[in-house]
Amino acid sequence: MRVLCDTHVLLWAAYRPEMLSTAERSILTDAANLLVFSVASLWEVAIKGRLRSDFDFDASELRAGLLANGYEELPIIAAHVLAVAGLPAIHRDPFDRLLVAQAIAEDLAFLTRDAVLARYSAVVRLV
Repeated sequence: MRVLCDTHVLLWAAYRPEMLSTAERSILTDAANLLVFSVASLWEVAIKGRLRSDFDFDASELRAGLLANGYEELPIIAAHVLAVAGLPAIHRDPFDRLLVAQAIAEDLAFLTRDAVLARYSAVVRLV
């Protein structure tokens, strides 16, 4: 299975693995799965890192660690951005909307704990 991870899943996997559920851990450690992270997640981390004093994650460090651990980087392309326009107005967060659009466009399972996102599509794997 090809799995696109939500930003919080990436941060927990990289910095706070104790926060991962058993289901998340199982998906992330299954060698049969191809783990993917979006450039949108790096963008989100970079922005939050500058805006929130309680958010102490570094996007460059996160990217390096994910690549070193075999994650595949998914760029943002026009098709992803245009797919956002076709999503119903279920969720307001632009990063989450882009991640869902990417998962749909690239036929990826989207791993998240955000129950609202599960209302978008069958590609969303709520754990």
